[in-house]
Amino acid sequence: MSPAVPIWRVFSDRQSLIEAAAEVIRQAEAESGESFSIVLAGGQTPLALYRRLVGEPMRWEKWRVYFGDERCLAPDHPDRNTLQARLALLNQVSIASEHIFTPRVELGPAEAASRYGETLADAGKFDLVLLGLGEDGHTASLFPGHEIGLVPDAPDVLPVFDAPIPPSERISLSAHRLSRAKQVLFLVTGESKRDAVKRWRKGEQIPAAKISAEKSLVVLADRDACPD
Repeated sequence: MSPAVPIWRVFSDRQSLIEAAAEVIRQAEAESGESFSIVLAGGQTPLALYRRLVGEPMRWEKWRVYFGDERCLAPDHPDRNTLQARLALLNQVSIASEHIFTPRVELGPAEAASRYGETLADAGKFDLVLLGLGEDGHTASLFPGHEIGLVPDAPDVLPVFDAPIPPSERISLSAHRLSRAKQVLFLVTGESKRDAVKRWRKGEQIPAAKISAEKSLVVLADRDACPD
């Protein structure tokens, strides 16, 4: 699958961006069938979105929740993406625990990637993948100069042993697996992301630019990240 042409929407303030993201999720859930499979992202902007979703009249019984990447830290470490998502959203709504698929990264990158790959074998195509953008152009834990799993026979989940930002050990869904989605939604905020945004919009093949989608790939950005 070739990288999708992103649809950029730029907002003057972060709250408007969060509201737009919530609407994308509501619409994607409404358009899904008996279940709604979503891949959650780490980072502060997604956390604001997760908190916004609490109290929304979602059909939580439909949700099947996966994670785009995770840091190999103890289960109760505050920097775990899965823990942050649970505190902000998952523990606050009525999603069945067996429908939240958490990678066991305390086993280490190789074993955790292998086991999470087995979990994803029956997941099919995701309805919605939520992603962020790092200052260096990375997304999930797919970093520049590292293997990102773009080829069709790439593993669904990659072990990461030498991430350029701590912690160095992680797992990440591969670019190919993230792209097996009906929709992909990027949330990009903050002045520190400007350089990565410029590189992406100029056509540079940063990792984020390698992600595709079947239906649409939308980037919601604030003016700090995308002033032009």
